[in-house]
Amino acid sequence: MKIQLNFSTLLDNAGLPQRLTKELTELFQHHLSKAHSKTRVTSNAISIKTQTYRVRHLIAGFRELRKGGFALQSPWNLSEKHIAYLVKLWVTEKRQAPGTVENKLTYWRTLAAWMKKHQLVGTVDDYIKRPDGYRRYYVAQEDKSWEAANVDVNNTISRLCECDRWVAIQVELQATFGLRAQESMLLRPLQCLRVSGHLHVIDGTKGGRPRLVPIDAEWQYEVLIRAARLANPRTGSMIPEPWSLKKWYRHFYHVLQKEGISRGGLGVTVHGLRHAYLQRMYEQITGVPAPIKRADHRPDPELHQRAMQQLVEAAGHSLAAKATAYISTFATAERLSRPVITPEQVIAALKGANGVKSEAAKSLNISRQALYRLLAKFGDIQSVATAGSAVVHAVTAQGCLGDDTPSEHRGGSLEDPARGQLTLLGDLPA
Repeated sequence: MKIQLNFSTLLDNAGLPQRLTKELTELFQHHLSKAHSKTRVTSNAISIKTQTYRVRHLIAGFRELRKGGFALQSPWNLSEKHIAYLVKLWVTEKRQAPGTVENKLTYWRTLAAWMKKHQLVGTVDDYIKRPDGYRRYYVAQEDKSWEAANVDVNNTISRLCECDRWVAIQVELQATFGLRAQESMLLRPLQCLRVSGHLHVIDGTKGGRPRLVPIDAEWQYEVLIRAARLANPRTGSMIPEPWSLKKWYRHFYHVLQKEGISRGGLGVTVHGLRHAYLQRMYEQITGVPAPIKRADHRPDPELHQRAMQQLVEAAGHSLAAKATAYISTFATAERLSRPVITPEQVIAALKGANGVKSEAAKSLNISRQALYRLLAKFGDIQSVATAGSAVVHAVTAQGCLGDDTPSEHRGGSLEDPARGQLTLLGDLPA
């Protein structure tokens, strides 16, 4: 059965022109509950929560466009310049996170698809040059567990218990079963316990997908028993009376903030507990640490595949590849573990190899292609370019480039500052 959001109130209170409101209403009525993703594993309608996000973000976007001077009267008038304006606004002025911006673009891409304008909405790179480091990664680039930040989970929970027992037990549930924050709030410990030795997580899940989380140890049952003692006697959830979910959510994070549990405080978030839970599960199944912990130990491929599948099921995702957001991949972890090569090291390696790039790459323990990429990257740095000129002089002095070699065969005259010195490095023998 299709369940569709009653969006009328949201649109009526948006303050948009009458025609725009009417035509958005028609589009929402016909398409709002339909999934846009081509990789979705179920044909079910999307959740009410996702529908709400779609409506709210699209309304907010149209309001931002009108505030920016675009007198849009119809969604059918939407063009590339409008999307470009929004992306620039979100990234450069509002400084929103890359994940937030890409999620918003997904909503606009969905709207465009409803209107058969499938090529209208591109990616962030189609509209602006990304600031340094401004990228959403789908494979973990850093270990976000509390252990990696040297934050003791048990001590932190003990401190939280002195401040608020309900916040403390919810954090403990997240650490014990890898729950999301809202899942721990809405969990009904006794009702969700299954005789099969699983915790049936139903409420607050992503996409409304229920899942079974394995219970492997006696101490996990003890956590559930303590949680049950604090459960709301009326609702059975972990939100105490008289709090609503919305107000409790704010209170929960306020308490965490006071205890330093934030990126700006101790450098961790409660979501890091979920990372740690899945990393431990991977190690229990494969017998080796998760890639983000240690990349030089690889498990049996079959065990690895089994672990990835069990991780994604325990985490409540639909695709096995999603597990890499928590444990990374061995290739990524190996790349991240390599020391960063500085411009000075590149210059020294080229000088030591008499300008022979293959030898310089070997001394840096990288491929020759990687060396070319580094040269291209460092070519914009004036200090490196100056150092590059010194390398060419050194190589010339050692006879790799004869003094009688015409300057056009060396990539340009050494006396010509208009041609970058690192270009000369590109003409050194391979």
